[in-house]
Amino acid sequence: MKKNKTILITGASSGIGKALAILYAAPNVTLLLTGRNAERLRETETLCRQKGAAVVTDSTCVTEGAAFAKKILEWDDRHPIDLVIANAGISGGGNLDEIMDINLNGTFNTVNPLIPRMTARGCGHIVLMSSMAGFRGLPSAPAYSVSKVAVRAYGDALRPLLKKDGIAVSTIFPGFVKTPLTDVNTFPMPFLMEADEAAKIIKRGIDAKKTSIAFPWQMHVLCWLLGVMPRAIGDWILSHAPKKA
Repeated sequence: MKKNKTILITGASSGIGKALAILYAAPNVTLLLTGRNAERLRETETLCRQKGAAVVTDSTCVTEGAAFAKKILEWDDRHPIDLVIANAGISGGGNLDEIMDINLNGTFNTVNPLIPRMTARGCGHIVLMSSMAGFRGLPSAPAYSVSKVAVRAYGDALRPLLKKDGIAVSTIFPGFVKTPLTDVNTFPMPFLMEADEAAKIIKRGIDAKKTSIAFPWQMHVLCWLLGVMPRAIGDWILSHAPKKA
C-alpha cells in the first residue's frame, strides 16, 4: 500500500499557502496547516477536507520559536512530514524587525526542527518561499527584499548540505500574485496572476524537485538581469521604481 503523504504548509490561511493546500488536498494526504488567522484557516481546512484530505491546523505564529518547534515535532511524531513548505510571510505594513522576524526567522523556525528528523529518515523535501525581490536588494522595499535575499541564501546553503542525506531543497521566486499582500499595492503590477495559477506552477516545480521555481519568466529575466548588470545601471533603473506599499 502506498504510504500516505504528509505536507506541512505555513501561511495557509490565505494567498499562495491556501491555494497550495487546496491543490494538494486529496485522499491519502495529510495536511498540517498553520496560519495566524484562525477563522480563515478553518475555511482552508473545510475546503481541503471536502477533497478527501486529512487536515490538522494550528494558529501558533511562526515567530514563536520554541512553541512552534514543539508543535511541528509533535505533528512529526504522529505523521512523519514528507514535504514542508515554509510559505508564511509579510511584505509591507511592518517594520524591519517584524518583517525579518516573520519572513526569515519564521522560515528558520519552520525548517530547522525538521532537518534532523528528515536526515534520520534519509528523505524529505524542503520548500522555501523567496521572491523576485530575492535576486537583488530593491529600494522600493528594503526590509522585504533583505528578508527574501536571505531566504534565497538559506536555500542555496541547505541544498548542497542536505543532498547527501536524500533531502531535496527548492526555492520559490514568485512575481506579483494576487493575495492580501499585494491587494494593498497602489502601483502597476506587471504580469499579476491569481494565487490558484501560481500554486499550479509551484506544485509542478515541487513535484519535479526543481531547485528553483521562478515565475513568470518575463519577471524572472528582468530581475536576473538587475542582479548581474553593473550596479550603477541597476541603481539608476531601480531609483525610478515605484515604492512598495
